[in-house]
Amino acid sequence: MSRRIERVNELLREEISDVLREVHDPRIAGLVTITHVDVSPDLRHASAFVSVLGTDEEGASTMKALDHARQFVRRELGRRVKLKYTPDIDFRRDRSLEEGQAVTDLMRKTAEERGEKL
Repeated sequence: MSRRIERVNELLREEISDVLREVHDPRIAGLVTITHVDVSPDLRHASAFVSVLGTDEEGASTMKALDHARQFVRRELGRRVKLKYTPDIDFRRDRSLEEGQAVTDLMRKTAEERGEKL
């Protein structure tokens, strides 16, 4: 991955996070974080990975709301970021934080069963 693509990924992650603070949709529940963004080499498409802390229902509701707000987010990005093309954004659920927490909980439980401290 080129240095330019890495910089665009980070810029888009920051800007999408800022734009999402302006989205006032009651379906967005729990703590929503844009963990990273992958933009295509031609800068026309971007996948924004979203971590949602909350129940599965809140996560599903949040992902539907983000999909509904896609065009708003793209329009706002076009105003804020000076690129030749404003990428079309695809929001994807990032469960890595949830999976990491589950592994930590499992390690803690196993250590407690053995009488060890973690």
